Amino acid sequence: MSSHELKTGPLEYRTEEGRLSILGFWIFLGAEIVLFATLFATYAVLFGRTADAPSPGELFGAEIVLIMTFMLLTSSFTCGIAIHEMRRGSVKGLRNWILVTLLLGLGFLGFEIYEFVHYVHEGATLQSSAYWSSFFTLAGTHGLHVSLGIGWIILLLIQLRQRGLTPRTSRKFFIIGLYWHFLDVVWIFIFTGVYLIGMVD
Repeated sequence: MSSHELKTGPLEYRTEEGRLSILGFWIFLGAEIVLFATLFATYAVLFGRTADAPSPGELFGAEIVLIMTFMLLTSSFTCGIAIHEMRRGSVKGLRNWILVTLLLGLGFLGFEIYEFVHYVHEGATLQSSAYWSSFFTLAGTHGLHVSLGIGWIILLLIQLRQRGLTPRTSRKFFIIGLYWHFLDVVWIFIFTGVYLIGMVD
């Protein structure tokens, strides 16, 4: 990257530290892909092994899953707008759109907790069968990542208020944007490979 590109390019790429941090985060996402691929493979192997517990077709409901999907995919869109506003130099735009992303993420998490509690009340728990153990591990790991993302966004909003928009804070917001989009991609696979297939089981 030339010196001219460093001065005129996106703020998060204008320092060597920023470029290396973003590269390092891409490597981290590679490890996350391996983690979720392992969980998906385990789920596929254990699919249908519900023992005496309810089957996924009996418990999965289209409405709540569609609401969760809409909220998370919309949050990916609002996160993209937040990064666009950041690159325009608009602190207000970044803050407002990342707050919308945060609220959508909280809504998704609330629905997922409600869903898990409902399944437990219906007799589907980690201990009830191999299938439900793999389901809760896969979906729960994704939910845990969303929770970490929410906490991360809150901390970044505090930093934005204290320090303003700098190469360091912009780098951090860009990285949380990558992380959030990654979680949305993983959810698409969960929605398709777990819920849609499970509903017709």
